[in-house]
Amino acid sequence: MTVFEELKARGLLAQCTNEEEVKRLIDNGEAIFYIGFDPTADSLHVGHLMQLIIMRHLQRAGNKAIALLGGGTAMVGDPSGRTDMRSMMTQETIQNNIAKFRVQMSKIVDFTNDRAIMVDNADWLLKLNYVEFLRDIGVHFSVNRMLTAECVKSRLERGLTFLEFNYMLMQGYDYYVLNQRYGANIQSGGDDQWSNILAGTDLIRRKTGRDVHGVTFALLLTSEGKKMGKTMGGAVWLDPEKTSPYEFYQYWRNIDDADVIRTMKMVTYVPLEEIATFEGLSGAELNPVKARLAFEVTKIVHGEEEAKKAQDAATGVFSAGAAENMPTVELPQDAFTDGKISVGDLLVRAQLAASKGEARRLVDQGGVVVGDGKVTSATAQFESSLFAGDGVIVRKGKKGFKRVILA
Repeated sequence: MTVFEELKARGLLAQCTNEEEVKRLIDNGEAIFYIGFDPTADSLHVGHLMQLIIMRHLQRAGNKAIALLGGGTAMVGDPSGRTDMRSMMTQETIQNNIAKFRVQMSKIVDFTNDRAIMVDNADWLLKLNYVEFLRDIGVHFSVNRMLTAECVKSRLERGLTFLEFNYMLMQGYDYYVLNQRYGANIQSGGDDQWSNILAGTDLIRRKTGRDVHGVTFALLLTSEGKKMGKTMGGAVWLDPEKTSPYEFYQYWRNIDDADVIRTMKMVTYVPLEEIATFEGLSGAELNPVKARLAFEVTKIVHGEEEAKKAQDAATGVFSAGAAENMPTVELPQDAFTDGKISVGDLLVRAQLAASKGEARRLVDQGGVVVGDGKVTSATAQFESSLFAGDGVIVRKGKKGFKRVILA
């Protein structure tokens, strides 16, 4: 099976500008492909993970990867998939985010021996002369065609600023620059980027007469069509300081049964032949497969050692020493009133409940355990001494665990 065929078999491939030529480039190791990452937060998240894994798949076939960091485009904001305008960021914030992206990307993509490079589009976008840009690049863009793009149409009713309307020109120009400087011949991205990618291929053809290509990959969705990577507490981040390896592991361990096989194909390197042996399993039979999925994805993002710690904590949460690998919450002294804390406050501070009302419902349903004892009263209180030393493990249902200690 060729690399291109494997991408299709894993359900990763969505659209190609010229499938036969893209297949030839990728399978022969002749692709110089790039994927853009706009640093709109101080960490990559699960939505970016599949793009990085795709880069590794392509690298394994000898293709060269370009990770384009959007230090320039982040100052405008991509309207794709948005219902409102992104908040404006300073250059200082953007560069701080880029620095963190570089660290996280390097754990997944091989940047050694020039197998991949990182570039920042601020290096050319922020130096542009506006009138020259319009005359040299803007003349090649049809407003009529831009208005038919899904990323534009979906925003017109709510309002699309002229600032955001320029994003397609800037992304198209990125492809042109990368083609001129590094020979980039394939732009990759999520399926919501199709219009922006076509803008780049069209611009290069008009400017140089050369044909380059675009490939989009399927978005990571649940069986219900919702984007994966969201929890009650927000996004699932790749930064261990924002989402601990244990929480990251637990996210994948707890996905719906209907999503397990498809997700394992898309976000791990587990051979397709092995994954095929898991198809047809259901119910409790899928639990070991979920654990395998969680371990493999955590290993990719955080390394094998952290994946093993997370696995140990998840499978032996009450065994000696396992609790130290669990996410830990510190309770400051002002969390206690007269040396005690209510179960509602405890669950909210441990981020096991979004509100005291939810905490009360969890207790009423018999789903809360503090230490070795099930909490039976919504008015229960706990002495501060309970959390001294190694602290105590607080459980919500079968899947939520936190170690709570005194600050």
